[in-house]
Amino acid sequence: MDVVGFWTRSWTSDDPATVRRLLAPDVEVEWNLDAPVDDEELVQVQHRIAAFADSVAVLDSTLADDGATLVYDLVAPFGSARMVEFLVVADGRITEVRQIYDVTATDRYFPGLYAN
Repeated sequence: MDVVGFWTRSWTSDDPATVRRLLAPDVEVEWNLDAPVDDEELVQVQHRIAAFADSVAVLDSTLADDGATLVYDLVAPFGSARMVEFLVVADGRITEVRQIYDVTATDRYFPGLYAN
């Protein structure tokens, strides 16, 4: 199974149940948003992005046997923001998620996305 591709398709099409199934029970999650994060908050923020965005596209990716790096374009009604995601995969599950957002653009074009 292409875990990374399935992950990307699941969260960008707003399928939180599948996103949760892909996360390992002890997944490590980090991001640069001004809010605490755990797996549930990650799923909620991805849901909000997928629901609000006009589109979410993968602009570039680097794939490896144990994970991937993805660059996303998050297009909102009045502008877009970029997000880079680093994933580690083991035994068919995502064990680490690291997200780096363009915080200025995210706050401007996705207001209220996260609790700060």
